[in-house]
Parts: sequence; structure tokens; C-alpha cells
Amino acid sequence: MPGVREYVIVWEFRVRPDKASEFVQKYGPEGTWARFFRGSAGYIRTELVRDVAVDLRFLTLDYWQTEEEFSRFHQQNLAEYGRLDKELEGLTESETRLGAFWFSKG
Repeated sequence: MPGVREYVIVWEFRVRPDKASEFVQKYGPEGTWARFFRGSAGYIRTELVRDVAVDLRFLTLDYWQTEEEFSRFHQQNLAEYGRLDKELEGLTESETRLGAFWFSKG
């Protein structure tokens, strides 16, 4: 459908060398975060991409219908966000929110 926009949040992760496969499992499209996000009707999908030039650098792209849908879900689930962050923090050396973007389809 022309003119459809999706709100995309992009995170960069530097993954610990011994944790790459577990990271992919937890942060991929069927991973822990994606399953959590599916609790919102405004969530669309998660993509996980791996840098071809920088070893163990990954980006996640979380697609939402609108910024408001994401914000509402985030505010309503702050405790679970904190719990998941704590549970999975050992997989990465760093994580950086690169920004939020509009993705236009069509």
C-alpha cells in the first residue's frame, strides 16, 4: 500500500566473542525481545543484521506502527524492560541506541 510508514528503532550492539550465537538467538526475529514486543498490537517485526566489516557488531531494527504505540508499550512495561536488560546484559560489551526513523513502504 503506497504511503505506509513504520516507526523503526535502531540499536547497535558489540557482542562478546563467546556469546555471539546466544545473542543471535535472543535478539533475532524469534528471540526474547521480539516475543516480548508481540504483546503490543502496534509492534510489527524485528530484524537483526550483522556487520560484514566489523566482527561481532550487530544492529537490531524494531518496527512499530507509530512512535505513540511504541511509547505506550514501553511505559506500560518498564519493569519487564528492566528485567530483560538485566538478564541479557552479559551477552554484549556495549549497546547504543542509534536513533528512531520513519521507514516508508511504497
